[in-house]
Amino acid sequence: MSTTARRVRRHRASDPGGYITGLDGLRAIAVGAVIAYHLHPGLIPGGYLGVDVFFVLSGFLITTLLLREMRKTGRINLKGFWLRRARRLLPALTLLTITVVPVAALINRDLLVGIGRQVLGALTFSSNWLEIAHGTSYFDQTSPLLFKNFWSLAVEEQFYLLWPLGFLLVMVLARSWKSRIATAVVLAGISAVLMAVLADPAHLTRVYYGTDTHLFGLAIGVALAFSWAPAHGSWLAHPTVERIRPFLGPAGLIVLAALMGTMPDQSMIAYRGGILLASIATAAILVGIIAPDSRLAQIGENGVLRWIGTRSYGLYLWHWPMLIMAQTAFPQARGTAGFWAVNIAAIILTGLICEASFRYVETPIRQLGFIESANISAERVRSRSTWAVAAAVATGVCVIGTGAAIAIAPDKSSVQQAIEAAEAAEEEDAGGPAKVPGPPEGEPEPSESAEPTAEPTEADGNETEAPGGAFDATMPTGEELTAIGDSIIVTSRDGLSYAFPGINYVAKSNRQWAQAPDLVRAGVASGEIRRAVVLDYGTNAGVPDPDTVRETIDLLGPERMIVLVNLYGTSTFIDDANEKLAQIADEYPNVRLADWHAAVMENPSILQADQTHPDLDGMHVFADVVRETFAKFEYAATADSEQ
Repeated sequence: MSTTARRVRRHRASDPGGYITGLDGLRAIAVGAVIAYHLHPGLIPGGYLGVDVFFVLSGFLITTLLLREMRKTGRINLKGFWLRRARRLLPALTLLTITVVPVAALINRDLLVGIGRQVLGALTFSSNWLEIAHGTSYFDQTSPLLFKNFWSLAVEEQFYLLWPLGFLLVMVLARSWKSRIATAVVLAGISAVLMAVLADPAHLTRVYYGTDTHLFGLAIGVALAFSWAPAHGSWLAHPTVERIRPFLGPAGLIVLAALMGTMPDQSMIAYRGGILLASIATAAILVGIIAPDSRLAQIGENGVLRWIGTRSYGLYLWHWPMLIMAQTAFPQARGTAGFWAVNIAAIILTGLICEASFRYVETPIRQLGFIESANISAERVRSRSTWAVAAAVATGVCVIGTGAAIAIAPDKSSVQQAIEAAEAAEEEDAGGPAKVPGPPEGEPEPSESAEPTAEPTEADGNETEAPGGAFDATMPTGEELTAIGDSIIVTSRDGLSYAFPGINYVAKSNRQWAQAPDLVRAGVASGEIRRAVVLDYGTNAGVPDPDTVRETIDLLGPERMIVLVNLYGTSTFIDDANEKLAQIADEYPNVRLADWHAAVMENPSILQADQTHPDLDGMHVFADVVRETFAKFEYAATADSEQ
């Protein structure tokens, strides 16, 4: 573009160039929402939408930078663009990787499962696709990944790599600003439709992680940048838009806040328009921020918001692995004072690390470049600067530690090993009595440890009336009991078999409620399912459809006594699932809710490192909870007969 063209007077509603005030405030809102969501989903159910705010921001800013360079020089320096992106992203990412991996190895080796794949994904900007190929779930945290949050960085990094080329193509082929804006809008629409069409309630991670299905936020940002670029004639300069512009930003904030506060991550509404609406709301906020004399922009320059915003990249990178390591090292029941103390301490430590990284690693490299920064560091080491030598030694130790941790990383977590061992034992014991260990040393026998709070009365032969028949409410023996469920039943197998010798199982890891009706139908038909049942699904996906639970109970029939076990874990669906299970249990006289959640809340140390599955002590506590729940049937029946 010529010098004359660069001197054309631009409309006040067009991009004036230079620093864009207020964006750090929006970044602060986005990263704060994500951190709160990861800290405890109940705080902000839709906090995950902070990622979509970043996507819109990235699409807008990167395209604006490219347009400004094109306007100034008439061309795009691709090498320079990619080098600037590398200076911005790689230093913090590298520091985190070589620090977190060896520390995690010292805390618990289970945290290293899949670490080689995760590091490869981080270094090749492909985390999202590698995790999709591996079958990882973003929403199921029973096997938390240290670098789970890197999926969104991969999407953005792929955008940074490919969009400059796409930008040049659009600028050449689409000769008018309207056609350029339309191209971006069409791209956003295609991506949003793909997400809506491909969204599967049982496998939402594919559309959430996919670059193709989650591109619309970036494309919406691109469309806004194209709208802001023309010197004259942009729709942003239209008199009507100028009049309503002061209200667009606040309206966008209200919509975004409402979505963050009410839209859970597994709601199908999110994938069929909800996330798209959040992205459009973010664009509306940006329209308000970039308006001349914007009040929103002034608020965004608040000192606290600006500090958080300028360090938002580091905060996003560090907060998740810090939370995972803290929760693994110091397990606490979710929502308790101890839980909040541990996690708030982790967030404070995250802030301190990010400040040090921003000052002493990221900013120098961004300003001086990789080579110059390396030369300065080497010179300081040669001059025997204490801090430089210490930093060099620490870096070397971290690099070696990272390599060693990757080399010794287990293929499977202790939970997965326990599940496989239990399932192998079940196959081996099929047709014969199970060999089961006793309770942990010092624990009483089941008959002593499983007394319910309210003493049941001996009541052999008690029957409780139920619609369509009656069920025997006496305490079942193992030969009268079937445990049906997923990995929680599998990992509790030894405890259940000790408490109920002769119990049989219809259980396998990774099963969900959707599979339960067919399994129960077959088990009832074959006579495999006995007069008393322990029913426990939902670990991997919660209770997407309560009617599936009801169908399963109906298939078991009113003549069976059923203990329905609720859930404990770190997944976002736990509270919602437990509310549904409690409601369903109340609908049936032959169903009682076993409060496994309360038992873990009382003593979270009975779980394995994944904070979901019971350990050796936990499997016996699980069996005690089941026994106590069955005892309540008998006690209630006895109380009814005495009235």
